[in-house]
Amino acid sequence: MERRFSKTEEMEYADRLINLNRVAKVVKGGRRFSFSAIVVVGDCKGQVGAGKGKAKEVPEAIRKGNENARKSMIQIPIVNGTIPHEVVGRYGAGCVLLRPARPGTGVIAGGPVRAILEVAGVRDVLTKCIGSHNPHNVTKATMRALAALESPEQVSKRRGKQLEDLVS
Repeated sequence: MERRFSKTEEMEYADRLINLNRVAKVVKGGRRFSFSAIVVVGDCKGQVGAGKGKAKEVPEAIRKGNENARKSMIQIPIVNGTIPHEVVGRYGAGCVLLRPARPGTGVIAGGPVRAILEVAGVRDVLTKCIGSHNPHNVTKATMRALAALESPEQVSKRRGKQLEDLVS
């Protein structure tokens, strides 16, 4: 997994290559190879996005994945370096469970989930991948789980209660 930093309009984003796949199309004259790349981009402060790019060459596929990831960025709530509550994300046969953890625990995750949470800026979290371990499904399930997160302020507003009433 590669980690790079790029500078765009006063915002600095970290991007990680999650998966690179060589795809062959069989034609009359033989095989035609192309590449598919899954890239995740984040600002390490709660913004994260994932994208897929396909092209005839590796750098072009990564660039396209990077562009798509920037277009699909979402804001996630981070409370004391962890997520505010337990959440499950599902996509296809892939299922990802994310649990908040105490400070100092670290990111207990593997593969695509670790890359996504690190570029998002989450420092302490427990995760479990259930079902499919296909990088495409795990990436999309993780993004769905992060999109389903609600901050304590959002929950109190939705319930029509004061934040102090919910904490106690």
